[in-house]
Formats: sequence, C-alpha cells, structure tokens
Amino acid sequence: MSIDSDIIGRIRQGDKQEFEKLFRSSYVSLVRYAKTLLRDHDAAEEIVQELFFRLWQDRQTLRVESSLNGYLFRSVHNRSLHYIEHQKVVSRHAGEVSAGAELTSEPVTEAIYYSELQTRVARVLEQLPERCRVIFRMSRFEGLKYHEIADKLAVSLKTVEADMGKALREFRKALAES
Repeated sequence: MSIDSDIIGRIRQGDKQEFEKLFRSSYVSLVRYAKTLLRDHDAAEEIVQELFFRLWQDRQTLRVESSLNGYLFRSVHNRSLHYIEHQKVVSRHAGEVSAGAELTSEPVTEAIYYSELQTRVARVLEQLPERCRVIFRMSRFEGLKYHEIADKLAVSLKTVEADMGKALREFRKALAES
C-alpha cells in the first residue's frame, strides 16, 4: 500500500490527526499556488480552506486517482479558475447594473422620491389603529403569512385579513391623494 493511499484511508476513517498533518504540510504551498493564479492572497486562502473543508466533509467518498499532492494542486487549480470566472460574471453584472442605473434616473432625484415615499408611509402607519398597524408591519416588513400573524397575535385569520384590507385601503387612499 502506498503512502498516499494509506493517508487517504486514514482520512476516510475520520483520523483527524492525519487530516491535520496533511493540512499543515500542504496549506502554505497550496495558498502560494492559488495566489499565483488569483493575485489575491485572501481569495487564495479562502479557496484552500474551502478545499480542505470539503475534503473533510466528503472524506468517505474521497477518490484520488493520482498522487495526493497532485490531487490537491489540481483541485486548487480548478477552484481558482472557477473563482476567476465567477469574478468576471460578477464584474460584468455590476457594470450592467450601474450602466442601467445611469440611464434610468439621477440618483439624487430617486433618493428624494424614496425619502418622500417613506415619510408618507410612516404618516399612514401612525394613523392606523394599533392592531391594524401591527398586523401590517408583521405582514409587509417581517414577511409573515396571515396565518402566522393570527397565531402570534392570538386572533382569527378573518381579523388579520380585515385589518390588512383596511390598512391597504388607507395606503391606496393616501398615495392617490399625493
């Protein structure tokens, strides 16, 4: 039995000391390798840490066809390339979003409109009866379903529906006036 297959066998059986030994002996060189591909030390460390996390998590199904060292470096290589591709997509998407924002409206105008809308919403909320206000907040701000609100407040589902209907009518009326 080769040294690599012995190490893999021990790790498969959950030998934490063997896994830790592998981690300590490989970590620095794997991070250094990932850093040459990524040019980002933090990302390189994250990739290597994630590799070892997955290695431990999936240890029982671990299959190494070549050398263990080759497996680790190939895994870091593949994960680094995947990370680079992901960063390209994120960057491209961010560029599209910012270009779209420039075309739609000026940020200052949008911020003023949003601020005015928040003020109107707050005013309408203050004017609602307390239970109605609480039910509206739970539904719209906390994302609770009507039956969850009814359970939490110990009221009937019909009460929740009626109070939400009342709140929504008040909001429609207030927003139509402005």
